[in-house]
Amino acid sequence: MVPAARPSAGPENSKIRQTRAILRDRPLRTLPSVARLLVVEDDAAISEPLVRALAREGHDVEHVATGAAALDRVETGGVDLLVLDLGLPDVDGVEVCRRARDGRPRLQILMLTARSSELDEVAGLDAGADDYLTKPFSLSVLSARVRALLRRGGNGGGEREVAGVRVDPGARRAWRDGRELELAPKEFDLLALLVGRAGEAVPRDEIMTTVWDENWWGSTKTLDTHVGWLRRKLGDPPVLSTVRGVGFRFEDG
Repeated sequence: MVPAARPSAGPENSKIRQTRAILRDRPLRTLPSVARLLVVEDDAAISEPLVRALAREGHDVEHVATGAAALDRVETGGVDLLVLDLGLPDVDGVEVCRRARDGRPRLQILMLTARSSELDEVAGLDAGADDYLTKPFSLSVLSARVRALLRRGGNGGGEREVAGVRVDPGARRAWRDGRELELAPKEFDLLALLVGRAGEAVPRDEIMTTVWDENWWGSTKTLDTHVGWLRRKLGDPPVLSTVRGVGFRFEDG
């Protein structure tokens, strides 16, 4: 394992602070597109809003804070794209990238760093990164890079069909047994999220922060109202279940 070179002062720290501010103050509200992402970032002020933003697009997002944990997770398989910070507390991001690429040649890797020198970028790309994004960055730019990499890797279509319900995030259209559904924007976002997590009990708070606003507070009655509308539009047999004390689940069988 190669120890990470952690910044202690100077321009790099300033860029990290700017990135934290951007991620805190400018939440992204965009279109769902199902893929399995792993975010590797040890700074919670960056990783938490980043994970929320990517999940808001309908991705299945996991987060780890160390290079060792990232390599263990990549080895188990099932990850479409790695969002990888260069400066990690145990294994340097370049080494994580190199080892992940060796083990999973088809894995898409987007490297994040506060290091802006050309040599750092060349080192990351030579280690196997598909793209390289320098902090501070906006969520909209990062999201566009993720979508581009998923398209390049063959995972960018985003359509998913479960239990006769098909969702096309690119066109923002949905069908039940071939019948197109007329959905309001929030209804579509809610359906896309639940279909993308089919079989899972998705907590109410997570749905509210993902579909409505990460700073949402107060009653979640609007969620129950939208679920009721969706159930009527989806028709029978029912596919949206209430999980008492937790949230809702889209039935996948």
